[in-house]
Amino acid sequence: MTTRASGTDSYVLCELAGATYALRSDDIQQLEMVGEPTPVPNAPQFVDGVVSVRGQVIPAVSLRARFGFARAPHDVRSRLVVVRSQGRTVGLIVDSAREFATIAPEAIEPLPEGIAPLSGRYLRGVAHRDQRLMLILDVLELLADEQLTTEPASPPARQSAPMAGTST
Repeated sequence: MTTRASGTDSYVLCELAGATYALRSDDIQQLEMVGEPTPVPNAPQFVDGVVSVRGQVIPAVSLRARFGFARAPHDVRSRLVVVRSQGRTVGLIVDSAREFATIAPEAIEPLPEGIAPLSGRYLRGVAHRDQRLMLILDVLELLADEQLTTEPASPPARQSAPMAGTST
């Protein structure tokens, strides 16, 4: 984990379904307005499609759908948070992302025991800021899903059609 000279990490705070999530600034390439993703056949239900960001085509993942929340229409506050980890780039669609925060590593607490098995894969922990609870997202785990690969699938093998007058 990269820490700053002050011993704290910089985070971008995102709102999603009424909760606050924190993503390490080092994992974020950029923040964009959410356009209309181009649907992709047979994509996982949480992938809204693909978008072009500065000439690069990337999957657009609805974090609402990924986390099992009801989908909501995009509005002027919705953001595409472009993240990169281990050679994989993905756009995460969130309700809003307009705040920055610094969080000391020791301020991040482990997930409560009953939550960790259910949601722990994508969360590094929780932190308090004033009266606000922030869920710290683990971008490495979010992007580790093989369903998010940005490499095109191999085309299916071509089969030749039977010739007229022959039986198969």
